[in-house]
Amino acid sequence: MKTSAIISEYNPLHLGHLHHIEYTKKETGCDALICIMSGSFTQRGVPAIIDKWTRAEMAIKSGIDLVIELPVIYSVASAEFFSRGAVEILDKLNIINFLSFGSESGDIELIRTIGEILAEEPEAYTKNLKDNLKSGLPVTQARTNALKEYMKDKSIYKGSIETFLNSSNNILALEYCKALIKLNSNIKPITLKRLGDSYNTTVPKSAFTSATALRNIISSGAFGEIKKYVSEDVNKTIISLLENEYTFAFSEAMFPYLKYKLFTDPHLKGIPDAGEGLDNKLYKGALKSNCLEELIMHGKSKRYTYTRISRILCQYFLGFEEYPVELLRKESPEYCRVLAFNDIGRELLKEIKKKTELNIITKLPKNPSPMLELDIKSTKAYSILNPRIKPNEDYFRSPSYLKAF
Repeated sequence: MKTSAIISEYNPLHLGHLHHIEYTKKETGCDALICIMSGSFTQRGVPAIIDKWTRAEMAIKSGIDLVIELPVIYSVASAEFFSRGAVEILDKLNIINFLSFGSESGDIELIRTIGEILAEEPEAYTKNLKDNLKSGLPVTQARTNALKEYMKDKSIYKGSIETFLNSSNNILALEYCKALIKLNSNIKPITLKRLGDSYNTTVPKSAFTSATALRNIISSGAFGEIKKYVSEDVNKTIISLLENEYTFAFSEAMFPYLKYKLFTDPHLKGIPDAGEGLDNKLYKGALKSNCLEELIMHGKSKRYTYTRISRILCQYFLGFEEYPVELLRKESPEYCRVLAFNDIGRELLKEIKKKTELNIITKLPKNPSPMLELDIKSTKAYSILNPRIKPNEDYFRSPSYLKAF
């Protein structure tokens, strides 16, 4: 069975995602399509607006055959660690032929070439990087400068490296390819050029708008507008949630809990991305902040970008500081947790069980590993933001089975 894979958050699933699913099936000629999906919290450091089980069912209704949850230590992490965790799960399944992802570039050869530079770190590039870091530049800018210098005489790319690396989907695409190279994986990467609005668009400008814009529509209560940007099935699901007085989760709801933690137990130092002094800075910022946006802006600096502060605060909300750094920086996933599947997905699971060393989880064990324990804890934290989800929902919910659509 030829099998392709997608890594996504579907927060929420929109027409651009649907286009990606259809493109992947057509381009790869696959018999089955797997999605690795973030669970309760996402890479930007925000809660998923809709719970992971409902989003997984939306994915199955939209053409995915099997949805696997990305553990929270990867889902709320930098692009590099997010990508590494997701790609390694796919690689360890030992059944994936293609990994499909969107990019602003749409040029898979260019993405692979730059990915190789980042993975193999040739001496000239490494020297450039070190020199830029020594000058006090943030890591992202240092990397951009080093790549620009390394590539200028090699006829690799004549466009703007700054523009290329300032595009969110390009960054993830590079990290996916870098992870595949480092793992010496046989999975072939393919890319689809992003259509419509950019990743950071806050107000819809086209039918292919961003998930950010959709979350803003939901936040504003303009639910009648949503149908323009999602499939009929997704729209029906959202309408059903509204009729049942579902509580959509937003990051602002984390603010009072974060403020309380910062005032009473400001141990941010246990979080790998939080350097010395950030805990004191955020404590002082909390004294002056009336909302999460203000708190993030008080922490933002040349070294700490808005998104990085957002992720650190989300990790703090989840209690990452209580776990050893060795776990939070663990590069090898331990399990494959199933969220939803259809008939084709059921056959995939049978095949995976024969070929993988990963623990396939459809029911939580009595003694979960620390990595899985943190996933369970993230659901408990999510239940504070979305009261329709019980704190111990992980123990009651089985993977959703839906017939193929």
